[in-house]
Amino acid sequence: MQVQFNTDESVSGREALGRHAEEVVRRVLDRFSKDVTRVEIHLSDSNGQKASENDKRCLMEARVAGRQPIAVTEQANTLHQAIDGAAQKLKRSLDSTLGKLGDHARKASLPGSADDAQGEPS
Repeated sequence: MQVQFNTDESVSGREALGRHAEEVVRRVLDRFSKDVTRVEIHLSDSNGQKASENDKRCLMEARVAGRQPIAVTEQANTLHQAIDGAAQKLKRSLDSTLGKLGDHARKASLPGSADDAQGEPS
């Protein structure tokens, strides 16, 4: 799983944030590493140097092999909180999406399923 990290010009501490973001993504999404080819992380600060609540934003987009990308956004008071929150949201989305795919595959392989019945002569 490749991790790409991007920030806008108002975000400082890019290297440290990049390391933190990659560590969080790898830890939280490790079990999806065979399905997810790339995760893109985009950090921004909507107010630049001015302080306000929930002005830090993290957008994470997971590229799943053979599927449309899955994107989530988290707004928080700090960039670390936004990264952590977005990673958890992405984990839930991947759980849901890949879990449904796994359910369909398991159902298709069960004896007597619709796919199995089509191949049998009557």
